[in-house]
Amino acid sequence: MGDRQTIADSKRDFHQQFPYVIAPLYRRLADELLVELHLLSHQKQFESNALFAVGLDTVFRSFTQGYRPEEHPPLLFKALCSSNGFEAEQLRKEAGTTLEQAGNQSEAVFDDWIKQFRRPEDTHYSRLMAIGLFSLLEVSKGMADKATDVGQVKTKASELSESLNLVPARVDKDINLFLTSRERMAQAVELMEETLASERKKREQRLAESTQGTAS
Repeated sequence: MGDRQTIADSKRDFHQQFPYVIAPLYRRLADELLVELHLLSHQKQFESNALFAVGLDTVFRSFTQGYRPEEHPPLLFKALCSSNGFEAEQLRKEAGTTLEQAGNQSEAVFDDWIKQFRRPEDTHYSRLMAIGLFSLLEVSKGMADKATDVGQVKTKASELSESLNLVPARVDKDINLFLTSRERMAQAVELMEETLASERKKREQRLAESTQGTAS
């Protein structure tokens, strides 16, 4: 982790690395992740692992759907991480590799496979670990083969919590909050895209009418 810096320091570093305007729909995500990563970087008992990497990647991707311009999200992610002493590329690579591995795990072997990511004793818990567990279950071959619904994935995550040294009640709460927020974000993005499409159609219509009026 980086030197002990204040949240103001982290924010300044972030804006230096990402000097672009963030649309209101995505500003809250940036602010919350910036603060969350800042606090984790100052937790002596916190240890990044694959569950954390997958959870962070999942949250970021889920809440930057529809972000424009498309080339900005990778820059945003890098700025959020590096301004708090995290290696963005390393986390992204670890998340991608772990998700790919999870996709090859059948239901019979997943429970044993996931135990390699057990949280060590006396280390700090992050909600992103619970979200990471949920995401790995979502993409696992066993769950996909059964066309499992979200409720079943949540139940399975709760069942596996103790074997990963996670508290089931906290895992349940953090996954539920994430899913609720993800659904709301998806609805907001859909509304935004519909609004933009409607405005674009109106502009095109006005332009067509103007052109027709000039021609006549």
